[in-house]
Amino acid sequence: MASTDTATTVEPTGHGISRGLVALFALTAGVTVSAIYCLQPLLEDIRTDFDISSSTTSLVVTAPQLGYALGLLLLVPLGDRLNRRVFAPLLMLASAVALFLSGISPGFPMLLVASFAVGVFAATAQVVVPWSSSLAAPAERGRVVGTVMSGLLIGILLARVVSGLIAGLGGWRLVLFVASGLMVALAVLVFATTPADGPRSTQPYGRLLLSVATLVREEAVLRHRMALGFLTMFGFSAMWTSVAFLLAGSRGEDYHFSETVIGLFGLAGAAGAAGAPLVGRLADRGRSRLATTSAWIVIIVGWVFLGWSGVSLIALVIGLLVFDLGIQASQLSNQTAIYALAPDARSRVTTAYMVTYFLGAVAGSVCSGVAYEAGGWLAVCGIGVAAAVVGISLWGLFDHLERRTAAVAPEGVVTG
Repeated sequence: MASTDTATTVEPTGHGISRGLVALFALTAGVTVSAIYCLQPLLEDIRTDFDISSSTTSLVVTAPQLGYALGLLLLVPLGDRLNRRVFAPLLMLASAVALFLSGISPGFPMLLVASFAVGVFAATAQVVVPWSSSLAAPAERGRVVGTVMSGLLIGILLARVVSGLIAGLGGWRLVLFVASGLMVALAVLVFATTPADGPRSTQPYGRLLLSVATLVREEAVLRHRMALGFLTMFGFSAMWTSVAFLLAGSRGEDYHFSETVIGLFGLAGAAGAAGAPLVGRLADRGRSRLATTSAWIVIIVGWVFLGWSGVSLIALVIGLLVFDLGIQASQLSNQTAIYALAPDARSRVTTAYMVTYFLGAVAGSVCSGVAYEAGGWLAVCGIGVAAAVVGISLWGLFDHLERRTAAVAPEGVVTG
């Protein structure tokens, strides 16, 4: 196990967390991260408004994802040092300002810059997830993290539904103004209702960041899950970036839905993601290997159905349900594994994992935009299936290496 602190008070392992607080953390994770994705079903609207190409428009998805990766790298490690009861609401207030500036953007360049800032402060979601883990008792940690992560992914998916409905009333800019106001209200609620935070690390900021690299170097399981997370989010981002173009009929497809209807398709994905707490219970029972293997199989099956969706609306709905269940199961199995590595450094473990995870999101959205413009929806599905096949192949290799390491470890030594 990596030693990450030289002058730190070890974080409590947790004695239990109320259901109400778990629900608040799930809501906070979902709302804060949804700011990155609320414009995804409105890409066609934005493209028309600014008179730009679909590949250029997809940068509205890429910019906040890049910002999110930066926020994960520079802000989330501070969750091991600062009072999270104050830190998280401050990040939400900054997000509210960035959303408002996005809404008043007179041109596409300003929208990109403001969207980047939205992504930076949306890293609040990954302050909340390890926070909930630290408050949970060990026997319930998988379920608690699963519930909060379900809130996060459902927030991503419902962002498309709600933004589509709001945009139908007043356009894509109104979506950003509403999100800004909601962020302010949530910041006040979190500060007013969460418990006082526990003892924090005393490491200077620079050493805190360097300790992230130490964790990555010394924890093989963390490196393995980072690679799997990259591929998971690559596929997720590729699918949801281009499905808006598919449903709008951008390349002459049979679908010609409005932004409101396009947003409603997020309900199918949210329904699939809601099954994640069941995966958390598997992890709590020591079946994390089964959970990971099953997740990748489900993702591949989801892509098969999505590949038919160019001609079948039913296949699209089934594909969204199955695909997002697999994505959330993969994410949860990864995070359950890494949170067992360093109880006193969960924010920094989160940083290492989630930076790679959302770099996968950036790569997925960029490749998706290019693939859709070059070959349409089937090209997007092709790169998605390829990423999933690589993912399950790597998992087989990693599982073999981890089992072999565990088998040769000296008695009493904890291995990753």
